[in-house]
Amino acid sequence: MYNNKKAETLGIIITVVILIILVILTNVENNNLSYIENIANKLVNPIQNGLTYVKNKMHNNSSFFTNVSDLKNENEELKNKNSQLEEKLREFESVKAENQTLKQYMNLSEKYKDYQTIAADVISRDISNYSRTIVINAGKNSGIKENMTVISAEGLVGYVISSTANSAKVQTIIDSSSNTSCVLSSSRESIVCKGILDEKNTLRAVYIPTEATINQGDTIETSGLGGIYPKGIYIGKINRTVNTSNINDRYAFVETAVNFNKLETVLVITNQN
Repeated sequence: MYNNKKAETLGIIITVVILIILVILTNVENNNLSYIENIANKLVNPIQNGLTYVKNKMHNNSSFFTNVSDLKNENEELKNKNSQLEEKLREFESVKAENQTLKQYMNLSEKYKDYQTIAADVISRDISNYSRTIVINAGKNSGIKENMTVISAEGLVGYVISSTANSAKVQTIIDSSSNTSCVLSSSRESIVCKGILDEKNTLRAVYIPTEATINQGDTIETSGLGGIYPKGIYIGKINRTVNTSNINDRYAFVETAVNFNKLETVLVITNQN
């Protein structure tokens, strides 16, 4: 406000000076009028332009600072709304994950409805080169015992080797000490699938009958022999065959249906025997 009054006072003074100059000019002879007018214009116009510029600048600055204050308030409001949205998103993701887990349980139960099963989550993995075991969050208190078969939506996982009150350790079929009695689903020929050191999702199929025809893409499932796994649980498919000089020694690689790197949800079969 002070700056505005100062500018207006200065403007009044200059206006008075201009009026005085005009009065003087009216008493000057006409011949010298145009010359004097030119001089006056050269003196007065820059001053008037300067005052106009200063006045406009002051008004613009006032508007500018008002806008900056408004923008700060809007920015704070947007930050608060963004924080609220992020919190709701986290809650949504949590609910989504819970629903996904429940859906997996339901799908598993429907797929293996002929079995009595107990659902569990994988809570730990053995990552050593010599062992491939997992720990699940269900144990004796849930009715889980040793030698019970463990499966997933994709296929065979392994079997329970030990249990505590609320957890159980499972030896997976990719463990290097694992031997699983299997059959080729196409020819029904019996074979054995073994775990391989340093392999996470691959088995070695051995003891292939000499008369058996085995091709890439053939599917493998449990045979029901051996007293551990029930018959007909999907294991995987032949990935590659290897012929040797002795046909009795030929073997094949089986890609497991279960991705053990991403395994999270399992079912333990409790009524297989």
